[in-house]
Amino acid sequence: MGINPHYGTPRNPADAGTPRIPGGSSSGAAVSVALGLAVAGLGSDTGGSIRIPAALCGLVGFKSTQSRVPRTGAFELARSLDTVCAMARSVEDCLIADATIADAPLVVQRRPLEGLRLAVPRTLMFDGIEPAVARAFERSLQALSAAGAQVVDITLAELAEIVTVNAPGGFSPIEASAVHRERFAARREGFDARVAARIAFGTEVRAADYIAMQDRRRNWIVRVEHALEGYDALVCPTVPIVAPPIAALAENTAFFQANGLLLRNTFASNLLDGCSFSLPCQAPDELPVGLMLSSVRGDDARLVAVALAVEPALRFD
Repeated sequence: MGINPHYGTPRNPADAGTPRIPGGSSSGAAVSVALGLAVAGLGSDTGGSIRIPAALCGLVGFKSTQSRVPRTGAFELARSLDTVCAMARSVEDCLIADATIADAPLVVQRRPLEGLRLAVPRTLMFDGIEPAVARAFERSLQALSAAGAQVVDITLAELAEIVTVNAPGGFSPIEASAVHRERFAARREGFDARVAARIAFGTEVRAADYIAMQDRRRNWIVRVEHALEGYDALVCPTVPIVAPPIAALAENTAFFQANGLLLRNTFASNLLDGCSFSLPCQAPDELPVGLMLSSVRGDDARLVAVALAVEPALRFD
């Protein structure tokens, strides 16, 4: 899409005529905010559906700890992962939206950027990264370091276990197949073919395997939380690619490859039941790129303080 939320003009004139995807789920909400039609957009983030469109449209997206916002009245996709949350043009606006949809506003103790310990995980999150994203991200790390933040590379080898933890069917396909069981059996032809294939895959997983997935997830969460002790946030690109052209995704192989890359980094926070922000970090002549700040479950207020401190350092106008 390439919309600059600060100026309302295409970020990259060379790409202005190339229709690009604005995200997946909740992308319509992102477009409405990016075009100035709304102050904030609501949606659910199951694997990144708030943060991905925020990253591709140059917005701020906030995924809270799942239990923070009631899901009453929201149509579920995957009850283990669904998080109702918001995207807006700033961290402050996301905080206002969060206070509106949650039971109580977060009590945030503001902090300076200087002295924050930011961990950069070098496992998985940079695989397949596009040069434009790598440039914007490394420039952002330099700006954060120059402002006094302590940027520390860590391995976080547990990220390589995500595929194993989420096997054999993945929480989303399994739980979505339960939600749609009756209508899927009666009207499968009415489902998008790509969505139908994922739901069908979930129907094949046995109850014993699903219970084992839940056990592995709980164990994995504890180990990741322990590994992140002493850091104020985990920092990585929200997605490793810029928004792909729509035409390039018509073919299934290209679609699923792009879909996997777009979901990979953001899904880690959903599996962790953590909290996470996507902040725009591109220069005015570049396509939107998101920098993701993440922390563990229940750490929402402290992560908001980190995001408020980091946000001004990422303005490269």
